[in-house]
Amino acid sequence: MISLMSAGGVALWVAALGTPLLISWLRRKRVGQQIRADGPHMHQAKAGTPTMGGVAIVASAVIGYLLGHVAARVAFTRAGILVIVVTLAAGVIGAVDDWIKVHHRRSLGLNKRGKFGALVLVAVGYALASVHWSGVDTHLSFTQWNSLGIDLGAAWWVIWATIVVVGTANAVNLTDGLDGLAAGSATFCYAILAIIGYWQFRHFSIYKVSDALDLALVAVALAGACLGFLWWNAAPARIFMGDTGSLAIGTGLAALCLQMNLQLLLPVLGGLFVIVTLSVVVQVIAYWVFHRRVFLMAPLHHHFELMGWPETTVIVRFWILGGVFASLGLGIFYANFLSATAGH
Repeated sequence: MISLMSAGGVALWVAALGTPLLISWLRRKRVGQQIRADGPHMHQAKAGTPTMGGVAIVASAVIGYLLGHVAARVAFTRAGILVIVVTLAAGVIGAVDDWIKVHHRRSLGLNKRGKFGALVLVAVGYALASVHWSGVDTHLSFTQWNSLGIDLGAAWWVIWATIVVVGTANAVNLTDGLDGLAAGSATFCYAILAIIGYWQFRHFSIYKVSDALDLALVAVALAGACLGFLWWNAAPARIFMGDTGSLAIGTGLAALCLQMNLQLLLPVLGGLFVIVTLSVVVQVIAYWVFHRRVFLMAPLHHHFELMGWPETTVIVRFWILGGVFASLGLGIFYANFLSATAGH
């Protein structure tokens, strides 16, 4: 417990105190956000706001994770290190994307194929390392490794994990459209995963996650980093996380759930990200097939903005939804625990 509090507390304070320094540096380097011309007209006022703030999130999470081990002498594990590494790798892809936008002064960075291909490579590398290095369980799982009794085997699990990582990274990326929306929503998810990880550690005989405590450290460090960054990212944002942050957050979320055997619980925990992504899918399909739009604009948060909702109202209401989904995921997990222990 001391290690968890240390990791989360350190990450929070590093992010809260370090982000202003990053803002000052980005302003000196004129690293400002480019706003899409076809986006909501009220967002044009945000042009020039420092971006690439995800650097603070990733750096704070790594520092929190490392110092969390020092405080309580918790052993590093391959699973925990792997999640940190893949989160860093996704953050690098996002940083390249953000830098291209700033350098060329346009709202588009890497082309879609390049960005998608890089994410797939990172996801495949993570999946292969999970199977052959960290020894992840290859069962298709909901709340524990034997939830469904379906073993995908190494090859199919690698394919499945790649889809989960790429899909979640893009889902968080789509949700990062309003001040603090992605950071606040992700904080709920990571906080719940920290609780679940600690529970798995305390009940190893049921969950069989040998690296659960270290994974909980990763989760609480990311939660603290997102929360500390949110202090400066909340509306009106003084800094944006950019793709550096959204891709790292989404990838870390997926990687944790895969290591913790919570793959099918992930859409519940991150229900807000799923809804936002589905709004884009529905909009695209409706336009291609029927040449009509279902929403005024996709992703969904922009639809409500154009309906006249103030940005802060959209953000807070979406945070509420995010918190409800994360809590529902924890409730389902605990209900399964009670069911698993009922016969003992």
